[in-house]
Amino acid sequence: SNFRCAQGDVVTHTAWLNRSSILYAGEDKWSVDPRVSLVALNQDEFTIKIENVDMTDEGQYVCAVQTSSRPTTTSVHLIVQVPTKIINLSRDVVVNEGSNVTLLCQASGKPEPSISWKLISPPEAETWGLSTQLEGLETEDLKKDTERQEKGDITSDDEYLEIQTISRQKAGTYECTAVNDIDTDTQTVDITVNYAPTVSEGRDVGVTLGQRGVLECEADAVPEADFEWYKDDRRIFNGFDGMEIVNTGSLSKLMFFNVSEGDYGNYTCLAINKLGSSNTSFLLFGE
Repeated sequence: SNFRCAQGDVVTHTAWLNRSSILYAGEDKWSVDPRVSLVALNQDEFTIKIENVDMTDEGQYVCAVQTSSRPTTTSVHLIVQVPTKIINLSRDVVVNEGSNVTLLCQASGKPEPSISWKLISPPEAETWGLSTQLEGLETEDLKKDTERQEKGDITSDDEYLEIQTISRQKAGTYECTAVNDIDTDTQTVDITVNYAPTVSEGRDVGVTLGQRGVLECEADAVPEADFEWYKDDRRIFNGFDGMEIVNTGSLSKLMFFNVSEGDYGNYTCLAINKLGSSNTSFLLFGE
């Protein structure tokens, strides 16, 4: 930062001062700060320079000029601006559905930064099993409308973002943005919302004797559900009576490789996580 003071041909003495401390008296450097140096001293100007300016340099600088007639002073006020930087941010959060969540974002900078929050990447709206469990497009559209309303626009113009009774639609990545005249800083926090399983309605399946068959059970849950299969009230284990259970994420398949008369009947799929469970029934019948 340069400080320039106009001179004249009748100047006898001149000095630059900061908070009553002399920085330069003419060509003589009084300041012990190595960042302060003389740029020019001649009939037209008396200019000094401070390099690598920081917050401690802010304040008033005075150029005192002694002439044959009278002394004059010129003052300059130095305002130091600092880029914004986020210095305190909530960690990633894992909560159960229905909990209250508060996120905090604090930033430094000069001028003081303004802070805002927004949800930038909610999970994809769950549409699993809609075609099988809902009748007609009208119901499906209604469900999507409800999801949109529940999700809402989650924003805050404050260092705090408060979410009351959080729903699964409000899980996702939240971005804090801090802005001042110099710069912008952004950081993100992930919110995971846990909820009990919901299974899509089971479809009855007809299979000819001796053929292959499969029952599919799909569960929406966070954390992902564990699956159990039952025939009537008896639990089925992998490899039991030539049946195989294949679990991949949110889907569990009960597979029959050679359907016999004894395989026909009622089956139940149970999806479980630490928040609860849900089940659905199937009928395997002969064709």
